Amino acid sequence: MVSYYEGVGRRKAATARVRLYTEGQLGAVMVNDRPAEEYFTRFGDMEQAMEPLQAVGLEGSFFVSVHVNGGGVTGQTDAVCHGLARALLTSDPELRPTLRKGGFLTRDPRVKERKKPGLKRARKAPQYTKR
Repeated sequence: MVSYYEGVGRRKAATARVRLYTEGQLGAVMVNDRPAEEYFTRFGDMEQAMEPLQAVGLEGSFFVSVHVNGGGVTGQTDAVCHGLARALLTSDPELRPTLRKGGFLTRDPRVKERKKPGLKRARKAPQYTKR
């Protein structure tokens, strides 16, 4: 029997399903069946995604498997971070104050605003002409 803890994180249009396995290659991180360093190539994205593990001091304690889709690079990074925090919470509810203090459990509600009729974009109005 394979035991794991699961958490789902979301940000903008991105959704990440994170699983923490207690067995296997402890410390390894796989994102969409590829090594995380290969998937998150931008500088700092990998560190930001794994921040909840560092905040609770459990890096290297789990094999992390992530399936992420939708959105862009930043949205996916934040979705992985959110899902990882939720998975850690299911593994040990005592971590809630630490994760809450770091802001990892709060879902970021900011999304792109829709375009309104009569405007050029969400808020930009056509230029006013007096004559």
